[in-house]
Amino acid sequence: MNYADASLDLLATAVLIVDERQFIRYLNPAAENLLGVSAYHARGRLLTQLVGECTDLVRVLESALTEGASYTEHNLELLLLGQTLTLSVTVTPLDTAPGAAVLELCAAGGSARIAREEKVMAQTQASQTLLRQLAHEIRNPLGGIRGAAQLLEAELEESDLKEYTQVIIQETGRLQSLLDRLLAPAKRPVVQTVNLHEVLERVRSLLLAEYPRLEIRRDFDISLPDLQGDPEQLIQAVLNIARNAAQALEEVARPPAREDRPGHRGVSRSWDGPTNGVQGRIVFKTRVARQVTLAMKRWKLALRVDVIDNGPGIPEEMRDQVFFPLISGREGGSGLGLTLAQTLVQRHEGAIHLDSHPGRTCFTIYLPIK
Repeated sequence: MNYADASLDLLATAVLIVDERQFIRYLNPAAENLLGVSAYHARGRLLTQLVGECTDLVRVLESALTEGASYTEHNLELLLLGQTLTLSVTVTPLDTAPGAAVLELCAAGGSARIAREEKVMAQTQASQTLLRQLAHEIRNPLGGIRGAAQLLEAELEESDLKEYTQVIIQETGRLQSLLDRLLAPAKRPVVQTVNLHEVLERVRSLLLAEYPRLEIRRDFDISLPDLQGDPEQLIQAVLNIARNAAQALEEVARPPAREDRPGHRGVSRSWDGPTNGVQGRIVFKTRVARQVTLAMKRWKLALRVDVIDNGPGIPEEMRDQVFFPLISGREGGSGLGLTLAQTLVQRHEGAIHLDSHPGRTCFTIYLPIK
């Protein structure tokens, strides 16, 4: 029996159809994207195999079938892909197939989430514009200060006084480097055909050279098509995100001071630091995303890159600010790495989403396939 019409493929709402035994007979691209599974692998499986043992969802389904009418449940929680999603579920019995039903899944508060992301994006862009303007204004006098310090050092004979000019030269050099990073994203992408997995392999090699004790796993969908973009900018964007994760893992892996270790000066608390020489784990995961909205534009297909680490997570009070310039939760951090990554991805008409809790932080990059 034909359970679905091809027009359902065009809907932005996730739609599933189950038969009288609760076997999945159809799911549209939006449902594939939400559940993280292809229609090919989902068809013929039990609904509970796909969404887990969710008694609330089964209850909603059985209520709709018993009453013979549509039934809607709000704020229903499903555990999908290791994340808890809060959904609104509507179940409608099929008149043409007794016992079968249509399930519509919508993210609860989805419009509010989109509005919040658009607000954060606008605030970030405004901050970046202001910082770039300030950087241009500071650059010229900073160069003058550095040049004057170098001339003064050349005239000084006493080595003790040259120590002070060296401080001026070094600090102006550090500020100059910071300004260069602020102005770097202004370069337009040099568009060419890019293989996303080659980008990730380059990032992986760079990261392992810097953090040799880091474990980096690959979870690639090798069927992904190429995209049009600037490979160097994409490498820089992913590298900034992955390096941010590696730095967080490095802080966790660093052993405590001697007085904090068990058995030293009567201290009895335990230390859960690594004992196998591994600093932490980062996973690069690629998938295709269907029917996604990026920067208020709807795309039929996009490439999805997840950069997942098993670090301590980002504090809740910082999650809405991580992409703002000069915001850093790490001592000595410049707060520019994630800002630059977001800018570079936005130049490719993409977006970065964040999901973080203790033990798992995932930065997801979406890049549209044009």
